[in-house]
Amino acid sequence: MQPATTPQPPYFAVIFTSVRTAGDNGYGATAQAMVDLAAAQPGFLGLESARQELGITVSYWQSEAAILAWKNQVDHRAAMLRAKDWYRHFRVRVARVEREYGY
Repeated sequence: MQPATTPQPPYFAVIFTSVRTAGDNGYGATAQAMVDLAAAQPGFLGLESARQELGITVSYWQSEAAILAWKNQVDHRAAMLRAKDWYRHFRVRVARVEREYGY
Protein backbone atom coordinates (compact mmCIF):
# COMPACT_ATOMS: atom_id res chain seq x y z
CA MET A 1 0.00 0.00 0.00
CA GLN A 2 1.15 3.54 -0.76
CA PRO A 3 0.04 6.95 0.43
CA ALA A 4 -2.70 8.56 -1.66
CA THR A 5 -1.57 10.64 -4.62
CA THR A 6 -2.91 14.15 -4.09
CA PRO A 7 -2.59 17.40 -6.06
CA GLN A 8 -0.61 20.41 -4.95
CA PRO A 9 -2.16 22.00 -1.85
CA PRO A 10 -4.40 23.48 -0.81
CA TYR A 11 -6.99 20.74 -0.52
CA PHE A 12 -8.91 19.24 2.39
CA ALA A 13 -8.59 16.15 4.57
CA VAL A 14 -11.29 14.40 6.56
CA ILE A 15 -9.63 12.47 9.38
CA PHE A 16 -11.79 9.72 10.88
CA THR A 17 -10.40 8.01 13.99
CA SER A 18 -12.27 5.20 15.68
CA VAL A 19 -12.28 2.35 18.18
CA ARG A 20 -14.38 -0.60 16.97
CA THR A 21 -16.99 -2.62 18.82
CA ALA A 22 -16.67 -6.40 18.98
CA GLY A 23 -17.85 -8.40 15.97
CA ASP A 24 -18.25 -7.45 12.34
CA ASN A 25 -21.98 -6.61 12.34
CA GLY A 26 -21.81 -5.97 8.60
CA TYR A 27 -18.93 -3.52 8.99
CA GLY A 28 -16.51 -5.06 6.49
CA ALA A 29 -18.89 -5.06 3.54
CA THR A 30 -20.25 -1.61 4.36
CA ALA A 31 -16.78 -0.11 4.84
CA GLN A 32 -15.66 -1.36 1.42
CA ALA A 33 -18.88 -0.12 -0.19
CA MET A 34 -18.29 3.34 1.35
CA VAL A 35 -14.70 3.44 0.04
CA ASP A 36 -15.94 2.57 -3.45
CA LEU A 37 -18.79 5.09 -3.22
CA ALA A 38 -16.52 7.88 -1.92
CA ALA A 39 -14.10 7.29 -4.79
CA ALA A 40 -16.95 7.93 -7.25
CA GLN A 41 -17.92 11.28 -5.68
CA PRO A 42 -17.04 14.59 -7.36
CA GLY A 43 -14.10 16.21 -5.60
CA PHE A 44 -12.70 12.97 -4.10
CA LEU A 45 -8.88 12.90 -4.29
CA GLY A 46 -7.84 9.77 -2.41
CA LEU A 47 -7.92 7.76 0.79
CA GLU A 48 -5.54 6.20 3.30
CA SER A 49 -6.58 3.83 6.06
CA ALA A 50 -4.97 1.81 8.83
CA ARG A 51 -6.57 -0.25 11.56
CA GLN A 52 -5.10 -1.62 14.74
CA GLU A 53 -6.60 -0.94 18.15
CA LEU A 54 -7.24 2.58 16.86
CA GLY A 55 -8.45 2.96 13.28
CA ILE A 56 -7.51 5.99 11.22
CA THR A 57 -8.93 6.78 7.79
CA VAL A 58 -8.02 9.98 5.99
CA SER A 59 -9.92 10.96 2.87
CA TYR A 60 -8.80 13.86 0.69
CA TRP A 61 -11.15 16.27 -1.07
CA GLN A 62 -10.91 19.24 -3.43
CA SER A 63 -13.21 21.47 -1.38
CA GLU A 64 -15.36 21.79 1.70
CA ALA A 65 -18.39 21.66 -0.61
CA ALA A 66 -17.29 18.22 -1.85
CA ILE A 67 -16.93 17.05 1.78
CA LEU A 68 -20.42 18.29 2.62
CA ALA A 69 -21.87 16.58 -0.46
CA TRP A 70 -20.21 13.32 0.63
CA LYS A 71 -21.53 13.71 4.17
CA ASN A 72 -25.05 14.14 2.78
CA GLN A 73 -24.86 11.35 0.17
CA VAL A 74 -27.87 9.10 0.88
CA ASP A 75 -26.04 5.75 1.17
CA HIS A 76 -23.31 7.33 3.29
CA ARG A 77 -25.98 8.83 5.59
CA ALA A 78 -27.55 5.38 5.98
CA ALA A 79 -24.17 3.90 6.93
CA MET A 80 -23.58 6.69 9.47
CA LEU A 81 -26.83 5.72 11.21
CA ARG A 82 -25.20 2.38 12.03
CA ALA A 83 -22.18 3.96 13.77
CA LYS A 84 -23.13 2.56 17.19
CA ASP A 85 -23.12 -0.97 15.72
CA TRP A 86 -19.48 -0.58 14.71
CA TYR A 87 -17.73 1.98 16.91
CA ARG A 88 -17.24 2.40 20.65
CA HIS A 89 -15.77 5.85 19.99
CA PHE A 90 -15.08 7.95 16.91
CA ARG A 91 -14.04 11.44 15.91
CA VAL A 92 -14.23 13.25 12.59
CA ARG A 93 -11.88 16.16 11.95
CA VAL A 94 -11.77 18.31 8.82
CA ALA A 95 -8.55 20.12 7.97
CA ARG A 96 -7.18 22.22 5.15
CA VAL A 97 -3.87 20.85 3.85
CA GLU A 98 -1.47 23.72 3.29
CA ARG A 99 1.79 21.82 2.66
CA GLU A 100 2.79 18.38 1.47
CA TYR A 101 6.18 16.78 0.97
CA GLY A 102 7.73 13.35 0.79
CA TYR A 103 9.08 10.80 -1.66
